[in-house]
Amino acid sequence: MATDIYIVSGFLGAGKTTLIQKLIKEAFIDEKVVLIENDFGEISVDAALLRSGGVEVKEINSGCICCSLSGDFVIALKEILSQFSPDKIIIEPSGVGKLSDIVKSCKDPRVASLAKIKSKITVADVKRCKMYLDNFGEFFEDQIQNADTIVLSRADIYPDKIYDAVGLIKKLNSKSRIFSESLDKINSNELLFHKSRHIHVKHSISNECACGHQHEHNCDCGHDHSADEIFSTVTIHTDKLFSINELKDKVNFMEQNASGTILRAKGILRSENGYLNLQYIPGNIQLTKCTVEGSPILCIIGKNLSSRELEYIFSGEQ
Repeated sequence: MATDIYIVSGFLGAGKTTLIQKLIKEAFIDEKVVLIENDFGEISVDAALLRSGGVEVKEINSGCICCSLSGDFVIALKEILSQFSPDKIIIEPSGVGKLSDIVKSCKDPRVASLAKIKSKITVADVKRCKMYLDNFGEFFEDQIQNADTIVLSRADIYPDKIYDAVGLIKKLNSKSRIFSESLDKINSNELLFHKSRHIHVKHSISNECACGHQHEHNCDCGHDHSADEIFSTVTIHTDKLFSINELKDKVNFMEQNASGTILRAKGILRSENGYLNLQYIPGNIQLTKCTVEGSPILCIIGKNLSSRELEYIFSGEQ
């Protein structure tokens, strides 16, 4: 019997890991679940957080499944099926990955008879989806158009943004189911086990691709980018002890002064009272205590980043 695959995609910071934690806790009780975690960086912060909760995690880092690591991903998938014989596999692609390429890899003849895609979920930030579409449409559109289910994150925080977000998504994918309730109110079984519908949508809207050129989505201008071409990542290792206020000040300084475009920052850093989980997207900083142990790390993702500058902000003295 083929193993069920659930893909949970979404742009940087949309809330994929939070949704996965909910699904594992509520829908996959007593199931043997393996999570394939692909972060666009040297080490996966999300994998460390999920592993601390007892989840079996397979990491594929230093690139995107859908880019240079597509062959490695198929091999890793085969190894997981052979080694663990899981009931379910959850795949969390990089936030800058293309869902269509993930689906293609999962349908590779080497694994097609062993595992089948059950559901393709995309998490979309209700406040920032328009901004991501305008600036990174090549990646954001692909994640929306190839999903059978869309979960609007932060809808409870920005209810006034729901109407526009739903309209935008329906233009890109008229057949997907859309959940706009707060995450704690979503029924996990309804989200996962509703009969999937295949998406065959041909919809063309004018937008600006990540390289700054106006074009139609189905253009032939050659702008079929991989994440490695558009985005960059900086990984910072530091044993420095941070207070919550100091860390907030450093993130705010980074947001206002750092070169390039900062799209996402996440890390597990040390404080005098234990470890802190840092989660940042533009305009929002979250710092929470966590029990993860290991080497402190901060991963920053964006465009045209200066590693020297960012390392100085968090490791040097200001």
